[in-house]
This record gives sequence, structure tokens and C-alpha cells, in this order.
Amino acid sequence: MSRGVQSLEDAELLALLLCTGQPGRPVLQMAQELLLEFGSVSATLAAPWEQIRLRPGIGSAKFALFQAARELAKRASAEPLSDRPLMPNSDCTRRFLVSHLGGLHQEVFAVMFLDTRHRLIRFEQLFTGSLTQTSVYPREVARRALQLNAAAVIAAHNHPSGTAEPSRADQLLTTQLRRSLEVLDIRLLDHLIVAGDRTLSAGDL
Repeated sequence: MSRGVQSLEDAELLALLLCTGQPGRPVLQMAQELLLEFGSVSATLAAPWEQIRLRPGIGSAKFALFQAARELAKRASAEPLSDRPLMPNSDCTRRFLVSHLGGLHQEVFAVMFLDTRHRLIRFEQLFTGSLTQTSVYPREVARRALQLNAAAVIAAHNHPSGTAEPSRADQLLTTQLRRSLEVLDIRLLDHLIVAGDRTLSAGDL
């Protein structure tokens, strides 16, 4: 309380969520072990139940706290985006996408639907795949954009491997998305790849 929460290390913050340790395993040690196993705070909070439950001392109650903390952070990051124009290369857009996709352990394709002033209408995860790939249908993206009366979109997907460089399939998908949307007078501002805390464009638009 005297130093402020911003002075705490990642493990100390995680320990506050865990609340209690185990006999012979202080809570700070448990937090450090989780960060070592999953690699980062975001990856730890996003870890699926099937993996978390294997850790001694981590039950459904602590898992629920992790999920709640991650969801609160995601919602808080989205609130200011509805009041300002967004561009794919802006810091706030990149931070938003990293917070939503950066720690996921499977590939997810998501879209930021924007109004005529490029303010956020809705952010949705439309397709989910395996560790390395997901199937994306440009027609479904266009259909959802029409439903939300979106004038522009920013598409994004994550690379759980941590490699941000776009593949040939990523570049082809960007072209297909752009063509499907421009017929409807909806602009694809960019298609971003999220790898950990990094973002990179998947195509030259």
C-alpha cells in the first residue's frame, strides 16, 4: 500500500491473485513457477483449465480469478477505443490486440469493426483453430460487418509460436478479405499478426 501496485514485480502481482500458497510452497514461489512455465503474465492468465489444473495448488477458484482478471483487463482496454478514431499502426490499437490475442495458446482470428469515423463498434473473435492454424471465411467476416453496419475493419490473428512474420497463407487471406469487403464498400484497414507482445502487418494494403 505504501509503495503502490505499480512497484510490484509480475510474480508479486500474480501472487496477489493466487492469495494463498501450500505447505512448503509460499504463494510467491507458486507465482514464479507459473510465470516460468507459461512464459509471461498474459500467457499465464490465458492458460486453459486443462493445463492449469495440473499445477499443485491451482483449483477452479484460482482459475476463475485468472479468467476474471484477464476479462476485466480486456474490457477496460476496450472502453476508450469507442471514443477515438483507430488506425492499425496506432499504439492503442496494437496494445488492445496484444492484450486480447497475445497470450492465447491456439490460433484465433478476430476483427475490430469500426464506424465511419473509425471508432470501435465491436471486437469479436470469429474463428478459432488449432495451435498452428485456423480456417477463416471472408464471406462470414463481410456478413458480420454488414450486420454491425461497419464502414471499416481491422482484422487480426495470433501466432502462438511467437513468430510474427506473415506466411503466404496470411498474405493470401489478406487479399481475399480486402476483395470481399470492398465489394460492399467496407474498407479493410489492415490485417495484423499478433505474436506475444509484437504485431506485424500481414499484407501491403
